[in-house]
Amino acid sequence: MLHLPCRALGLMSGTSLDGVDAALIETDGERVHAFGPFLTQPWPDGFRDTLRGILGEKDNTEQVRLAEKTLTDVHARAVSALLEKAGLKAQDIGIIGFHGQTILHRPQQRQTRQIGDGARLAALTGTPVAFDFRSADVAAGGQGAPLVPVYHQALLGSVADTTVVLNIGGVANATVITPHGPLMAFDTGPGNALLDDWAQRHTGIPADTDGTLAKAGTVDHKALATMLDDPWFHKPPPKSLDRDDFSGMMHHVNSLGAADGAATLTAFTVESVHLALRWMPTPPARWLVCGGGRHNPALMSGLRATLGNVDPVEAVGWNGDALEAQAFAFLAVRHIRGLPQSFPGTTGCPRPMTGGRLAFVPAHEKPG
Repeated sequence: MLHLPCRALGLMSGTSLDGVDAALIETDGERVHAFGPFLTQPWPDGFRDTLRGILGEKDNTEQVRLAEKTLTDVHARAVSALLEKAGLKAQDIGIIGFHGQTILHRPQQRQTRQIGDGARLAALTGTPVAFDFRSADVAAGGQGAPLVPVYHQALLGSVADTTVVLNIGGVANATVITPHGPLMAFDTGPGNALLDDWAQRHTGIPADTDGTLAKAGTVDHKALATMLDDPWFHKPPPKSLDRDDFSGMMHHVNSLGAADGAATLTAFTVESVHLALRWMPTPPARWLVCGGGRHNPALMSGLRATLGNVDPVEAVGWNGDALEAQAFAFLAVRHIRGLPQSFPGTTGCPRPMTGGRLAFVPAHEKPG
């Protein structure tokens, strides 16, 4: 029996493919009582390319099975490293929330897949593991994403004016919190994924660090307008994206130089967020940005110029790097309590829904 509030450990490996984030919180699944430490466990050399190679796979090939084993083991190392950092042991943790790595997300076909072996992680860590958070929502006709909005709402509490939490990972998504209306959320379009792939191709570095490329370039407005005319942007929420859903857009910038291409792709992310305003019930008074995108000055400058009152989430005392990992710790406790994680206004599911499966520690492997 889980005694609440409890220490919960969350794990997130996102669409930016940059490693495993691990975070500790103390929560009852409704409020956060305390924040613990956070760390990022990088992938082994070459493993990011391995993950890129299996994106879109729906069959359980040998390549996928091997990647899942490695991925799970890296997550176990992240748990061990975080417990050591916190001065804790496995038995001090009530539950682990394990998102896994999304390799396929096609909710319109009722398909989503996150690799990660929950049973293996439970055995390796000596802690129960909640995992597979998206499948039930997608099977019921929801988008399966985004799932973090209920955590954003728990952190933010009541608001006097409409506030948007904008997460810019590989894909960008917005949580819209209003003073009186229901929780709303949806993917807005590309986040860092296209820009990361562009930077990797032109510089060998998998990100436009400090926005250096984009700041040196000029936006190609014709290419930008063509990309923004994609039918997806005219589709009302709920809606979500796979990391590579816009990869076919790259031919619009392939003729540009490295800097101009980066500037145009950065503007693509900014303007797609701007287009998302049409779906919000009232104009937001404030935007709080989390995810890796908030570290890009060119991107943040573009958002401020376009949207107005834009700050990183650190402005309200949150850790923007830890936020998604914390959220899956929070969702793990909600799973144990049978509390909903997704809602008609966040994923388009038919009713508020719970999600996830639970992997227990085999009796002979429980820590003494």
